[in-house]
Amino acid sequence: MVAAFTPFLERAAALKGGIDAVEALLPVSKSQKELAAIPDDRWLAEMARRVFQAGFNWKVIDKKWDGFEAAFEGFQPNRLAMLPDEALDSLLSDTRIVRHGAKIRSVRDNARFIVDLADANGAASMVFAGWPDSDYVGLLDMLKKEGSRLGGNTGQYFLRFMGKPAFMLSPDVVRALITAGVVDKAPSSKSSMAAVQAAFNTWSEESGRDLSQISRILAMSVDS
Repeated sequence: MVAAFTPFLERAAALKGGIDAVEALLPVSKSQKELAAIPDDRWLAEMARRVFQAGFNWKVIDKKWDGFEAAFEGFQPNRLAMLPDEALDSLLSDTRIVRHGAKIRSVRDNARFIVDLADANGAASMVFAGWPDSDYVGLLDMLKKEGSRLGGNTGQYFLRFMGKPAFMLSPDVVRALITAGVVDKAPSSKSSMAAVQAAFNTWSEESGRDLSQISRILAMSVDS
């Protein structure tokens, strides 16, 4: 049986200066309607942003982001999905962006991914908006298998920054999960990820909070 959630909230409040301080630090997710209204080019742009930030200085990517938007022509999925190899090669010398060949190619791959989702569902946003939070790990698995370079933390950051309820398996969250007896080390197998999902589902039902807020509270409950 998974540990109760309330003690984690109490520890977070004790460490952060009270419940009001904790509440002020919690992320606010978008509603399903709000997520569905996000244009597919913004989903692709955020995928690209998180892919380029992975293993790199985030501030550099943020500072150059207007250049990324210009170089990738607003991240229009249908256009980028058809981008010829010569155009990708030319981006390798484009100083407006970070010139990382594999990450540049991932933009075209993810444009094709977005287009496939849109062709099957009317818009890729409908898939992300409609995916049940109770199967968040299934969504992460889909991103890893069908997207490009969207596994691990990159997929988690992508969903969180788009406003989709999303837990982050940061070191502090993993420590909290170990304390709760959910896992005994950083989860990576299907069974351990299923255990994490089940714990978050239980805590969501108990607390009325979504995955993002529960994740943040778990992280704040750990004394670093």
